[in-house]
Amino acid sequence: MDLKDKVVLVTGSTRGIGAATALAFAKAGSRVILHGRHPLGEDIKDRLTAVNARYAFLTADLANPTALKQFAKDAWDQYGQIDVVVNNAGINNDKLLVSMNQADFDSVINVNLRSPFLLTQALLKKMYKQQHGCFINLASVVGLHGNIGQANYAASKAGIIGLTKTTAREGALRGIRCNAIAPGMIQSDMTAALSSRAQQQILNQIPANRFGTVNEVAQTAVFLAQNDYITGQTIVVDGGMTI
Repeated sequence: MDLKDKVVLVTGSTRGIGAATALAFAKAGSRVILHGRHPLGEDIKDRLTAVNARYAFLTADLANPTALKQFAKDAWDQYGQIDVVVNNAGINNDKLLVSMNQADFDSVINVNLRSPFLLTQALLKKMYKQQHGCFINLASVVGLHGNIGQANYAASKAGIIGLTKTTAREGALRGIRCNAIAPGMIQSDMTAALSSRAQQQILNQIPANRFGTVNEVAQTAVFLAQNDYITGQTIVVDGGMTI
């Protein structure tokens, strides 16, 4: 897919991987729809302006199915089409399994798995009519091998991988692709808050001997959008952590 003038929707794009992904598509010439629960920060606006981005910004609580339905309509109405959807919005609420209550579990599942399902469902119907489209879902290496204290998060990301494969199979009938990206340890506020000892323990598990960057994940999303013969795959971006 030639990304010039295409419309790309990126959920959870006010910071981190989402913001980097929106910027990467803007640099590729796409029109970008950013999303967040709170207003877009001036720093992100400045970065978008610096690359002459053509963009819109919408707020919505994707954990609310009614709000999500309206968000899907509003996003499509911005430009009358959507060519690429990046389901990036996500949360975590970490606790050991024996301490995790149903509300802890449901809160993460609702945002990380149910909202991508509902958004994909709403926009897939419209993409069927235009006979093309691409979904990119943010999974995690935790969805591949689990992690202590993250039963809810791991379940949501494993579910994303299953949703990706099914969307790819069904979408292929109408020229629509779907892939997932499973990042490993990416530089973020969370990793910066870790002690040097904790960081070193994690680095010891990564053959590349460094954390990844949000830009490396963003460039993977751009690549997946451009390559029309990749679908149903989960691309692991983890410096070799899972090998």
